[in-house]
Amino acid sequence: MTYQHVPVMLKEVLEHLQVKPGKKYIDCTLGGAGYTTAIAEKKGKVLAIDLDDLALNNARKIIEDRKLKNVILVKDNFKNLREIVVGEFPAGTKFSGIVLDLGLSSAQLDDIERGFSFKGSRPLDMTFGPSDNSTEEIVNSYPLLELTRIFREYGEERRAYPIAKAIVQGRKKKRIKTTTDLVQIVEECVPKRFHQRIHPATKIFQALRMETNTELDSLSQVLPSASDLLEKGGRLVVVSFHSGEDRIVKRYFKSDEGLEILTKRPLIAGEEEVRVNSRSRSAKLRAAQKV
Repeated sequence: MTYQHVPVMLKEVLEHLQVKPGKKYIDCTLGGAGYTTAIAEKKGKVLAIDLDDLALNNARKIIEDRKLKNVILVKDNFKNLREIVVGEFPAGTKFSGIVLDLGLSSAQLDDIERGFSFKGSRPLDMTFGPSDNSTEEIVNSYPLLELTRIFREYGEERRAYPIAKAIVQGRKKKRIKTTTDLVQIVEECVPKRFHQRIHPATKIFQALRMETNTELDSLSQVLPSASDLLEKGGRLVVVSFHSGEDRIVKRYFKSDEGLEILTKRPLIAGEEEVRVNSRSRSAKLRAAQKV
């Protein structure tokens, strides 16, 4: 399938990275390669990381078409940033900028082989790549209170307990294997009067994706590594889409004495960008500089 994704807040990201020719940068979340190619076209050398073969194959084609010679692609989880850098650069290498976009790409949502979206019937698989977790196992084996916790914390779902209870009851009758199976349980559990602007399963799917990929843990692990890898004056830019992610970034920036915060309040997408790309509505950008 064609990998389609619009990079969120690209202009603001580049402004904060202050890309300079010949300097080294890391895009921890390659995705649609929007940040990576923009940095490369400004003559920065980019190490780009992603777990998703779909993203990596798409990036290889773009790099070849645009004849870019300054991009290194690595298939891995960004939480392993230190080890990735050691494998690609001489010891002690420092970087001028590191960026993370923590959102799910449009291509991943639209991939009919995946279970990220509740539109259509697909296997209940929300992994970005090789993972120790299985979405199907989470749904079918997590205890009631653990399901409630992840729906409440990761999905910020007010009806977390009744939805978790309905899932536990539903899986006793038959194993929940597809997105349709799960959506049906959620829709039957949530009265129609509570069906508002977003589908009632939206937050449940978000929570399960975050749990499957241990996203908040990975973010907490990568931030200290990213800070250590920056040269003096180097920039760390993070675009998040979830209050839990933004909270982790905010707290880390405040706690790291080696970083100077550049964004006292998170930047948000402008009205025009939100109009063109509705998924940018929830984006928050924070940036800091190594001192």
